[in-house]
Amino acid sequence: MKQWIDSVIGSDRRIAVPIMTHPGIEYIGRSVRDAVTDGKVHAAAIEALAARYPSAASTVIMDLTVEAEAFGAPTLIPEEEIPTVTARLVSDAASVEALAIPSLDAGRLPEYLEANRLAAERITDRPVLAGCIGPFSLAGRLYDMSEIMTAIYIEPDVVAMLLEKCTDFLTDYCRALKATGVAGVVMAEPAAGLLSNEDHEMYATPYIRRIVDAVQDDSFTVVLHNCGNTGQCTAAMVATGARALHFGNRIDMAQVLKEVPEELLVMGNLDPVGIFKQGTPEQVAAATTALLEQTRGARNFVLSTGCDLPPHVPEANLRAFFEALEAYNRQ
Repeated sequence: MKQWIDSVIGSDRRIAVPIMTHPGIEYIGRSVRDAVTDGKVHAAAIEALAARYPSAASTVIMDLTVEAEAFGAPTLIPEEEIPTVTARLVSDAASVEALAIPSLDAGRLPEYLEANRLAAERITDRPVLAGCIGPFSLAGRLYDMSEIMTAIYIEPDVVAMLLEKCTDFLTDYCRALKATGVAGVVMAEPAAGLLSNEDHEMYATPYIRRIVDAVQDDSFTVVLHNCGNTGQCTAAMVATGARALHFGNRIDMAQVLKEVPEELLVMGNLDPVGIFKQGTPEQVAAATTALLEQTRGARNFVLSTGCDLPPHVPEANLRAFFEALEAYNRQ
């Protein structure tokens, strides 16, 4: 992966790594529920996308419930939508202290590990990137997001205890993902985008850094995704040590590129709903070209979606995205 990143930065050509799995699920005629509960279906969807589109890397689905569910959080799994955590699991110091760190056999974790193993075995012409939630976002799922945003000020010790458990678990999970043969992991930390840079450095950065230090090396890269950051906590993201940073569509990518060291990949940030799902092919092509022009000269920029593509994105829009990239590279 270090060589791959160096080659990206050293090339004049721009590449694209959209975060997408839902189109692949639809191409193989299966439901979202099938993919998030069956590793074989999940892997087949990723493989179908790799066969159809020239993405520079393949990604798994961004499901931010699988880790919380493993802890015991009640989770709803609809037929055609991403699962959701329906209630908080812990609420005070006693419940956090009693919270057990789950094994990697809990819940749907084995199916996700299987999906990554199969995808890494079958897709050999590009890196395969696993996915996981970040420690602060996981803590927010377990404690309730609104409640944890208050608790960081009135019960910081409780939050810190919960973050320790989340970090220990995610470190083990990322090690297991790495062992499947994938080339990296996209760690989704959207809840950390609600924090100021100072609070991010206290409640997110050090915990992410511990996971990065445990698993990132020349063969495995952490891609830190934060679609909640509007520009206020970019420095704290850089401080995590992740070799690639992925941003949502609410941020100014030109400004981000000024703030991130040139040796780190900067990925983003076309609107997955407003552009890809609701736009026309012409609008997708125009937005893609505009972003490429806006980031012209930034060799560490990787064209991507601002977040995971939702279900039912028109195939014509995906083709327009890749065709616009190819047209730009031909210039």
